[in-house]
Amino acid sequence: MHEWWRNAVVYQIYPRSFQDSNGDGIGDIPGIVSRLDYLAELGIDAIWLSPVYKSPGIDNGYDIADYQAIDPQFGTMADMDELIAEAGKRNIRIIMDLVVNHTSDQHEWFKQSRRSRSNPYRDYYIWRDGKNGVAPNSMQSTFSGSAWQEDSRTGQYYLHLFSAGQPDLNWANPKVRQAIYRMMNFWLDKGIGGFRMDVIDLIGKDPDHEIRENGPHLHDYLQEMNAATFGRGDFMTVGETWGATPSIAQKYSDPSRHELSMVFQFEAMQLDQEPGKEKWDTRPLQFDQLKAVLNKWQTQLDYRAGWNSLFWNNHDLPRIVSRWGDDGRCRVASAQMFAILLHLMRGTPYIYQGEEIGMTNCPVKSIAEVDDIESVNMYNERLAAGEAPAALIAAINKVGRDNARTPMQWADVPAAGFTSGQPWLHVNQNYHKINVAAAMAAPDSVYATYKQLIKLRHDEPIITNGDYEPIDSVPEAVMAYYRTYQKTRWLVVANLANAEATINLPDEIEKVLITNYSAVPATLINATLAPYQAFAVAVR
Repeated sequence: MHEWWRNAVVYQIYPRSFQDSNGDGIGDIPGIVSRLDYLAELGIDAIWLSPVYKSPGIDNGYDIADYQAIDPQFGTMADMDELIAEAGKRNIRIIMDLVVNHTSDQHEWFKQSRRSRSNPYRDYYIWRDGKNGVAPNSMQSTFSGSAWQEDSRTGQYYLHLFSAGQPDLNWANPKVRQAIYRMMNFWLDKGIGGFRMDVIDLIGKDPDHEIRENGPHLHDYLQEMNAATFGRGDFMTVGETWGATPSIAQKYSDPSRHELSMVFQFEAMQLDQEPGKEKWDTRPLQFDQLKAVLNKWQTQLDYRAGWNSLFWNNHDLPRIVSRWGDDGRCRVASAQMFAILLHLMRGTPYIYQGEEIGMTNCPVKSIAEVDDIESVNMYNERLAAGEAPAALIAAINKVGRDNARTPMQWADVPAAGFTSGQPWLHVNQNYHKINVAAAMAAPDSVYATYKQLIKLRHDEPIITNGDYEPIDSVPEAVMAYYRTYQKTRWLVVANLANAEATINLPDEIEKVLITNYSAVPATLINATLAPYQAFAVAVR
């Protein structure tokens, strides 16, 4: 079977923030349909659609109340059918976000489950007795505090690894699993291209032994799911697995194991976090560590029996150009450098909306401007512990999730062309300069680089199938690697720093494939790289 996703490029849409069609300030499905020609022009193969299911919106749709209904703020099921059909006409597949570790506490299953200890849906969730008037054990929620919530109606605690409004499903119950598979087949039968699976490494949890990720039955469940649902066709699946190593990722993605197509792993994205601390406690990025992690995943995950995903950004991460690049004077060059460095590696690249035009973080001055539940909870918890408000706002401005969720910047018009109304979240005020219209009009824009990289991936089998060889004989701030396939050899070089660097490589350049500066050094022997300079060349 042709695995189309191996040389595909996926574009993530966060629906609330992409395009509003009706002036209510919230992005919607008809808005996405209206922008499909833009995505087709960019060249993408699939859209990963963040949740549009019916939801109370405690965690922006990752708390699902009905898996087979569209939330009215986004439109109707007829709109969803139109999106699938219209995307299909442009050879773009829709990848649905699947959240099956937990539901909303407004889901009918949970409403039934909490009614009594003998309710038929009781075991759809994880209930335990407390111990001496406190929670069953010390498991913690990702969103701060205990992962156990006491429910006065039945006197037991239920498990929630995220907010109390997101109770965890009991995957040990075969009825739960079968109900989920029926729901997945409902969507596959509608013509979607597959699923992105939210925190899928948590479904095998063993709460009594306080095991969260990679529980004892995780891979059994995934193999059962594959056989019951997407294993019947040429579908793409990607699992969000925060704790994966290359060997664990191999298990998920080895075709002979019949689990997933690939995983998201976050090792590189945690390198600026203080060891043993939370994501809010950051330190400067060490270039040698970033190079080591990227090279490890390219060399230790066997692409013949496994597959990797490539990304810098998503709806949970700050904008890469602000995080590790320069979102000021060198914004364009540094955004292009990160694109070139990543997209010429082996794996399926993901572009997060706005990344392709170099959108930046959006700083706030006070907690009143913050929407994200994770940021608000952290602020309140640490404020109560005596930390200074200014330091907490600085942390949110650096790594808070709202940075990625500000509305898409389409044009230099009111609200950046996102809505004719009042946007649900503030628009970054740099939209006058940073917007799609300006980027598409400029031949040397970030957009032009992404479009060129997508075309290279589609045209050149070396990117998908070629061997990968890291180059160690470069300065610490420079990452370089070879890609080799049959008789073709490419050299990729990227200066990660906002300073010049000198490289000394013996290769003779045959052809320039892509560059973010007007010229590539004529010789690579004692060649000077400009700040954030990146290029790929064919070499002899």
